[in-house]
Amino acid sequence: MHLDIKGIADKADLIVNGYAYTKDKGYIRVINLNNLSHAAVIYNDKIVETNMDDIESQIVLDYYFQDKEFIEEKAYA
Repeated sequence: MHLDIKGIADKADLIVNGYAYTKDKGYIRVINLNNLSHAAVIYNDKIVETNMDDIESQIVLDYYFQDKEFIEEKAYA
């Protein structure tokens, strides 16, 4: 499967510093647009699946907590 940066970015509910956050039911899917092989899934404010290292995972969570209100707003807009 070929991942398309523009397609991922267009579908994202939020993009912060190169990370695309997309709400999918109760999950938040995160993809690093600078390295598409780095991804994570957030559920109930915790990363439940990832192939990112600990530092990148924490960065993703920090951005999420800082801006998750914007993901929620878009989901209900």
